Amino acid sequence: EQTLSYGELNRRANQLAHKLIELGVGPDVLVGIAMERSLDMVVGLLGILKAGGAYVPLDPEYPEDRLAYMFADSGITLLLTQAHLREVLPIPAAIECLELDEQALVGYSDANPNIEVAPQNLAYVIYTSGSTGKPKGTLLPHQNVVRLFAATQGWFRFDASDVWTVFHSYAFDFSVWELFGALLYGGRA
Repeated sequence: EQTLSYGELNRRANQLAHKLIELGVGPDVLVGIAMERSLDMVVGLLGILKAGGAYVPLDPEYPEDRLAYMFADSGITLLLTQAHLREVLPIPAAIECLELDEQALVGYSDANPNIEVAPQNLAYVIYTSGSTGKPKGTLLPHQNVVRLFAATQGWFRFDASDVWTVFHSYAFDFSVWELFGALLYGGRA
């Protein structure tokens, strides 16, 4: 079992966000993330969002041909990943890889970045199975995520005592409910 306090999560995500901003990430810039389920994956997702970018989840468990298509179709130029996955994923040479480890973030500020993001800016891109047999990228803005939780808070009365299951792949849309529900209300995942 891995644990990370909200304070440490925020500090690490902020450091990553500053690094990503330095690399040109900002509002509506798509950043791929191909990581195994871990706390670093959560740091990666939050770091991308804190930099103003939108994440494109690429589950390393997906078949190679599906991943290759998603890399090409998404147009990402930057990928957050883990060292052991670089050798097994079909990453095009034109995509810059950033391995998310503690050394990659040394020297970066842990203060909240000063980035303005509008409700209509992209938060993430989820690839569906697609009716043509090819995955289809669905662009989702921040306002959709906020609307989801605003609409359901009255029904469920979420709070910091809640424990959320994080069962689904982060490349599946329902993962937004699982992960960000816990984070928005201070719960545990």
